[in-house]
Amino acid sequence: MPTILALDQGTTSSRALLIGADGRVLDSAQEEFPQRYPRDGWVEHDPEAIWDSQVRTARAVLERAEETPAALGITNQRETVVVWDRKTGAPIAPAIVWQDRRTALECRRLREAGHDALIAERTGLLIDPYFSATKLAWLLDHTEGARARAEAGELAAGTIDSFLLWRLTGGAVHATDATNACRTSLFGLDAQDWDDELLDLFRVPRALLPDVRDCASDFGTTTREALGVGLPVGGIAGDQQAALIGQACLAPGMIKSTYGTGCFVVLNTGGSPVRSGHRLLTTVAYRLGGKPTFAVEGSIFVAGAAVQWLRDGLGVLDHAAETEALAAQAKADSRVVMVPAFTGLGAPHWDAEARGAIFGLTRDTGPAELARAALDAVAHQTDDLVAAMRADGGVIESLRIDGGMVANDWFCQDLSDVTGLPTERPVMTETTAMGAAMLAGVQAGLFASLDEAASLWRAEKRFEPKIAAHARKARRARWQDAVRRTLVS
Repeated sequence: MPTILALDQGTTSSRALLIGADGRVLDSAQEEFPQRYPRDGWVEHDPEAIWDSQVRTARAVLERAEETPAALGITNQRETVVVWDRKTGAPIAPAIVWQDRRTALECRRLREAGHDALIAERTGLLIDPYFSATKLAWLLDHTEGARARAEAGELAAGTIDSFLLWRLTGGAVHATDATNACRTSLFGLDAQDWDDELLDLFRVPRALLPDVRDCASDFGTTTREALGVGLPVGGIAGDQQAALIGQACLAPGMIKSTYGTGCFVVLNTGGSPVRSGHRLLTTVAYRLGGKPTFAVEGSIFVAGAAVQWLRDGLGVLDHAAETEALAAQAKADSRVVMVPAFTGLGAPHWDAEARGAIFGLTRDTGPAELARAALDAVAHQTDDLVAAMRADGGVIESLRIDGGMVANDWFCQDLSDVTGLPTERPVMTETTAMGAAMLAGVQAGLFASLDEAASLWRAEKRFEPKIAAHARKARRARWQDAVRRTLVS
């Protein structure tokens, strides 16, 4: 059976998965890498640590594979940016991560100067430090000699997929796909290319940027120096769009929600971009044959990261998996509400200056109540996004879910209760990697179409809402009150 190697480069770890043409994960390897928090609101990665961890995991899987994979697909954390030297491939500075808020003042200046409408119309995005453009400008302005070198064509820049692709192909290919490009605030949704007016506004030289290609395309071939074998790179998509594909949400109205470090809810809207009136993002879901399919997206900055904080910051957990049992043990009358705005609040609030808070603490509050509040916060943030999508005209009947947190049955049921929606967990939970593999498989001819690849999707378990409407309403009111108390702007 033909196989595909999928590289899944995430915020806290790099993974490699060998996926069969029948959709099964045959092998995998994972390696965490360090996170850096040099100042309040700053989040950085060492690009070399990302590269080393990704190569080690890929080589580990390849060494155990019985046959050479037919193709390679890449999916990646989005909005995180790297600038590197074109001659050596060496990064000139740490990568600035999507969670980073250091450009909040610059974003405020752009808003006050009245650029909101232009950016929303051209890109489908809001002005926020989350997106890549202000990060790139900051790196050019705060790394000695970088702006002059960029304008002279000596430097290259891109999201993590571009950096990996450059290294994998020995510098032969500097490219990205439309799903990653559309998250930079520099890409025009209508033109489907970099926008010169936005490049001037954000002061990012075009010479820095990669070529933008379809999600299933010829992205070159890996060098033997990189992976020990030459593999055609046939698919690239940002992690949330890859998960949408891996969840087989290919028809307008289908929706998925992924729970990792953050949470991302994506609604397929078809061949025309839908502009949100409720501060959601219009984005490219995928692009094939030069034709884009669009989506509306809501982004939650902290999901699984709230559980990590309980484990690593407070020490009330030894393992994230303990939250399932702890949440079930929490006192039924507990009114503890956690708003995990550690790096601000994303959609639909978009408050970069908000910070986390816990409300309703009493003397008998313990680890169980905190664990339940952390999981509950993710469910409530999801419902904030679902409500905004419905207000924009979306008809949502069920929610397909994936990511590390959905292994927790208590959380899945809580999610169904809070949103009032049936939630479906797939048999193949590695949906992000699966999406990248599906794209690479289409390019390699293993699948006749994306629809054929999507036919592999199967539900493993469905969770139905169990709480009464009045109980849901009361819980939602407590959450909304807590968020109002947390907002700054």
